[in-house]
Parts: sequence; C-alpha cells; structure tokens
Amino acid sequence: MESKRKWAGASALTVTLLLSACGGGGPGSSGGDFTGGKLVLAVLNDQSGVYKDASGPNSVKAVKMAVADYQKKYGDKAVVKKIEVTSTDHQNKPDIANTKAGELYERGGADVILDVPTSSAALAVANQAKNHKKLFLDVSAATTALTGAQCNKYTFQWAYNTHLLATGTGATVTRNGGKKWTIIYPDYEFGQNMTKSFTAAVEKAGGTVQETIPTPFPNENFATFLTKAGSGNPDVIGTMQAGGDLINLVKQFNESGLKDKGVELAVGLMLINDIHSLGVEQFAGTLFTDPWYWNMDAEARAWADRFLAETGARPSFEHAGNYSAALQYLEAVQAAGTDDADAVVAKLEGKKVNDVFLRNGEIRAQDHSVVHDANLARVKKPADVKEDWDYEEIVTKIPAAEGFPPAEASGCSMTS
Repeated sequence: MESKRKWAGASALTVTLLLSACGGGGPGSSGGDFTGGKLVLAVLNDQSGVYKDASGPNSVKAVKMAVADYQKKYGDKAVVKKIEVTSTDHQNKPDIANTKAGELYERGGADVILDVPTSSAALAVANQAKNHKKLFLDVSAATTALTGAQCNKYTFQWAYNTHLLATGTGATVTRNGGKKWTIIYPDYEFGQNMTKSFTAAVEKAGGTVQETIPTPFPNENFATFLTKAGSGNPDVIGTMQAGGDLINLVKQFNESGLKDKGVELAVGLMLINDIHSLGVEQFAGTLFTDPWYWNMDAEARAWADRFLAETGARPSFEHAGNYSAALQYLEAVQAAGTDDADAVVAKLEGKKVNDVFLRNGEIRAQDHSVVHDANLARVKKPADVKEDWDYEEIVTKIPAAEGFPPAEASGCSMTS
C-alpha cells in the first residue's frame, strides 16, 4: 500500500498524452510485441527551476512532435499504434531523479526515459536504466562519465558532452590570446566535469588555468566569486554555469567592472534561451559552442518554425535533441518490431543518422556516444539582429571527429 500511495503522489506531477495513429486498433492492438499494447516515452527534466526554459515543458512538446511525425510517416504500417508521452519534474536533484526514474520504469511502464538535465541526476537515471534494463536517452546532461567510466548498455548520450564544449570554446579563446584563465564552476558533477575538460583544452592550446572556484548550485549571488576570480588578474574568467545561474552570473559580471579592466568572459555552456532572457547586448561578441542552432540552415529553420507555432518560442539545441532522440528511438522500435530493450539497442548501435538535429551523426556502439557535427558561434551585436531569436553567427563548423573524443579514449567498458 505504501508504494501505491507514493506512486499516486508522484503521478500528480506527471502530464500524460496518449497519441493514437489513424487507423489504429483497439486496446492491445499494437501490430507487434509491446508490453501493455503500447509504447511509453517518459521525459524527466526540470519543469520549474533554472533549466526549465532550456529544456523543461518544451522538451515534452518536442517529443510529442517526434511521435506525431512517426505516426504520420508510417500510418497503418506503424508497428505500435498507441504511444504515450509522460513528463515528470526531477527538480535538478539526483535523489529525486533516482526515485522518479525507478517509478517510471516500474509503475509507469516507461520503455525509455529522455532528456534529464543536471549531470548528477542523469548518472542516477543511467544506473536505474541499467538495473531495469530499459533505455535512457540522455539529451541535456553533459558529463563524459555517461559514456565513460559509468557507461552501460541501455544509456545513450545524444546531444553533447563537456569535451565538445571545451574543444570548441576553451581552445579557441586560448588561441585567440586568452592565455591565463580562472574558472568559476557549479560544485556538482557537471561543473566538475566541465572544469576538467576545459582545463585540458586550455592547456593543450597553450594556456593555463591558474585558479578554479566552486560555487553552490543553484545560486543567485556571484559577486564574491567574481571578485575573487578578478583578483588574480586573469585574461579570461570561464563560467561553467548554465541556465538561470548563467544569466545571473553574466549580469553580475557585466556590472562588476571586470570587463573594463580587460577581462574576457568565456561561457562554457549557453543556449539560445539564455541570450533571449537576458538580452543580446549582455552577451554580444561572446564565443561559445552550440551543438545545434535553429537558424543554421533551411532544414533546421523549417523545424524551428513548426516548434515556434507549437510553443511560441524558438528551440534550444536541447529541444531539437529531444525530438531527434525520440524520433530515432521510434525508428529503432519500428525496425525491431518490439519494445524489447535489447532488440531496440541493437537497432540503434552503429547507426548513421542525419536528421533535423544530427548532422553527420553516428550512434557509436562502443560507448553509446552520439557523435555529430557542431558549431562554434558568436553572439551577434544588437545592430546585427534582424529578427527575434536570431542571435548567433556561426563562426565555423566543428566536425564530429574533432568535437568528440575517440571511443577508445572514453574509458567505457560496455559490459551491461
């Protein structure tokens, strides 16, 4: 009874959509081998905190768009006629993510969990996926541990990792003259992993990281940390914060006077929503790595137009990544003819993919890292912005082979 009461309480936080293909049969009519006669895709993310704009409710809408496109493509030939999309808030807390993931797999009937920002939360979900032998497609967490020391057969890292961000931004800023760095980072798995990756990239490019400064997560007041960072007279202060924390830090950096002293701010992870929230003038000229940009080509823009009509906003790379992960999962289910996790994994491993999000993409079998081309971008000056949300200039492409470490260097042992 106690477990039932807990699940009932959790389900009050869950939004569910049942989608049925045109021409589908009644209950249990799946057209293939499916538990309960349906497929369940669960989005586990931050619905109300610092990452809600970058991911949040609009990632759920992106997954629903993927389901609709799958059903439109296959119609009566779809191997599963009933697809349920659920969403739950993990509040960026690994203990809550761990509990929610277990509930989703055990009682919610989830065949796959998607998204999961906050690296410590994602690592907890990956462990649940391994234990339950169900899929987890990480989109919004960046720690390389997911495809390294803590990799497992049922977890895939879809969109990006800290190595990609550091290879683009850290190395470029250093080569452009920013030799002495101080890094401010949120003191949890993501920030720690980012600091490690950026330090390696900066040093490889000929620079030094003279100090690293941890901060609480989440956090609103960064004044003391910025003062400490500036006291060492760095060329660059690298911020590894993201979402609402990044917005707070950038605003306070711009008010601190450090920019007038010639200190450059390098942003480890930035999304289009961050620029939109604070204003392009606050970020103008900032170099950063963007795994995907809504206006980078005609295909991306066409999908972004659909997303805008659905949500009233342009998509972040995390929104597009969730669409891609959900769609490719459904394609793998279609190919396998079943929701059996091992069969679906076999269809995903080694697959070459080009879709709205993935360009020159490959789902590596060795470590389940999804590698693809990305972008080094610069935030436009306000005068160069021609339409709302068009805030980025693509400086150069980052080929997949350069942005992601080789599989043999990942440290992954894919035993289960």
